[in-house]
Amino acid sequence: MTTRRTGKVGRPRLVAVISSWADLQAAIAIRQPPDFFELRLDSLSPIPRHAETKISRLRAPLIITARDPREGGLGNLSIETRRALLLRFLPHAEYIDVELRTARQFKSILAQAQKRKVRLILSYHNLKATPSSRSLCAKAKLAKDAGADIFKVATRTHTPAALAKLIDFITSGSGKRPSGSERVARIPLAVMGIGKLGAISRLLLLRCGSVLNYGSVGQPNVEGQLPVEVLRSALPR
Repeated sequence: MTTRRTGKVGRPRLVAVISSWADLQAAIAIRQPPDFFELRLDSLSPIPRHAETKISRLRAPLIITARDPREGGLGNLSIETRRALLLRFLPHAEYIDVELRTARQFKSILAQAQKRKVRLILSYHNLKATPSSRSLCAKAKLAKDAGADIFKVATRTHTPAALAKLIDFITSGSGKRPSGSERVARIPLAVMGIGKLGAISRLLLLRCGSVLNYGSVGQPNVEGQLPVEVLRSALPR
C-alpha cells in the first residue's frame, strides 16, 4: 500500500524511477524500498484503468511527473494530456514535478496540489548542455519565487567542465560563491548529470547535498542513471 510521509526533505533521499510496466512490477517486489518512487506518467501512457490498484501496492510515497517533450518527455504528449494525467494521479502523490518553463500553464493543477498538501518540485532538464552556474542560480531563484519546495536540475555532462558547473551550482547552496559571483536561492536542490559523466555525477552530487537522487529499478531510462541500490551504497552514514 502506498505510504504517505510528512516533513520536508533534508538529508539525501533515494528516488526509484518507474518508467515502464516492468519497472512497476520490480518496484512492487523491491526488498528495501527507496524513500520515494517517481511515476513517469509520460512513459507509462496510455495508462489502463487498473493502474491505480497496482500503484497502491508500492511501499513508498510517490512523485508524479508527466514530462514535457522539450525536456525529454516521451510520447510527444500534448499539454492537455499531461494535465489530465497529473490530475488523475494527484490524489496518490506526495510531490508533483512540473518543468519550470510550464509552471504557469499548470497553475490550476498546482493550486489543487497545494490544497491537497502535495509538495512541488519545479524542474529544469537540458539534454544538450550544462548552463553556467550563474544561469542555474537564476533559475533556482525563479523556482523559489514560484513556490517550489525543491528545484531539480538534470543536464548533459559529457565533459569534466560540465560536471564542475553542477558541483559549483550545488555547493553554492552551502554559502560558497559560484563562478558567476551569485549565490543560489535558498531552496533544496536535486541535481544530476546525464551522459558520459552522468553516473559519476550522481554519486558526487549526492555527496554534495542533492536532496533527491534518482536511480533505476530496472533498465535505466537515461544515460548515466545508476541502479537505486548503487546510490544507496553512496549515502552518508
